[in-house]
Amino acid sequence: MGCLSLRIENHRQQDTISMDKSNSFLHSLIKHFKFGSTTERNNEADLQRMASQEQKIFSYETLVSATKNFNAVHKLGEGGFGPVFKGKLIDGREVAVKKLSHTSNQGKKEFMNEAKLLARVQHKNVVNLLGYCVHGAEKLLVYEYVPHESLDKLLFKAADKREQLDWKRRFGIITGVAKGLLYLHEDSHHCIIHRDIKASNVLLDDKWTPKIADFGMARLFPEDQSQVNTRVAGTNGYMAPEYMMHGRLSVKADVFSYGVLLLELITGQRNSSFNLDVEHHSLLDWAYKMYKKGRSLEIVDSALASTVLTEQVAMCIQLALLCTQGDPHLRPTMRRVVVMLSRKSPQSHMEEPTRPGIPGSRYRRPPGHSALSSTVGSGASYSRSFDSSNNCTTHTNTATGTSSATAELDIRGKRPMQD
Repeated sequence: MGCLSLRIENHRQQDTISMDKSNSFLHSLIKHFKFGSTTERNNEADLQRMASQEQKIFSYETLVSATKNFNAVHKLGEGGFGPVFKGKLIDGREVAVKKLSHTSNQGKKEFMNEAKLLARVQHKNVVNLLGYCVHGAEKLLVYEYVPHESLDKLLFKAADKREQLDWKRRFGIITGVAKGLLYLHEDSHHCIIHRDIKASNVLLDDKWTPKIADFGMARLFPEDQSQVNTRVAGTNGYMAPEYMMHGRLSVKADVFSYGVLLLELITGQRNSSFNLDVEHHSLLDWAYKMYKKGRSLEIVDSALASTVLTEQVAMCIQLALLCTQGDPHLRPTMRRVVVMLSRKSPQSHMEEPTRPGIPGSRYRRPPGHSALSSTVGSGASYSRSFDSSNNCTTHTNTATGTSSATAELDIRGKRPMQD
């Protein structure tokens, strides 16, 4: 026991020395990326400001030891960023280590984005970034380890495990993700739009608490900035149509993705590969038409048969349809979503949903609602989407013909849509 205590004390002393070098870390991080544009120079300034606050440095040797030299046995998965490994620190903490792929240009951007954004975020429904490591060409992010991994693995990829997600757990996931998004949109230091809310980006801990993960494509709205120009990024099947087609980004894009996720949790069906009913274009179309026929409970996952709470499920179906309406102005804010989920008899306070947004379709704005848009020049449209509840506004210049906001779709629905 004495030897173990001594080793732990030595380890803590080494970590303290590493923490004192946080300025060096972030300067090292900056050095490995070429900053040329105004945006990139702003990123550098941001990281330098963080350098005086960050105390989240891990040595490369610590992470090599924790992951058994990044042994394939400990590999949890792999994305566009690179592989993710499970590790165990000397003090007993389990961690997930994201290792940047040397060949991933997109991964470099995502690395910077996650390092910047998650350093500012602290909420029980958002994955916790424990620290960073830069060692030569190696760049790594260290997160808390979440035992049940991602929601999609339980919901879509393992039929025998789906029954673990009874209605109580699914409703806990629905409310937890809503609270996490509310925090990002309204209660964090700055408004953050995630842009890639989907089942694979929701992790479940040992108590089945959901945690929103993967902020590689998220967008930060600083306090001194009320607008940003952005390109389309996200995953097929989850992107709001006004964003996917025209690059109009607002918090309502996350609300739409959340509504899709909610329907997937209720039905056990993945929207991007929906083929349960050939008469309908998508999961959203099917759910809406069944709702209008008064048969919405028929879409509920058969695995929920013995645990379902009829009134609560019916409310969640209606809420999902409100979140996925074609007109982004009619979608509720996440604050209103959280309020509706917390009510004992919420349906009496809920509006009737209009037709869901489906890429390629047009929505008709009900009487009394006016679009906030104007035209500039002869070759571009200037689209403005504004949510007065949280001061997040996005402006996108979209040229007619070839648009900077259009992207080639990935039919697999796995990767970001990049132009």
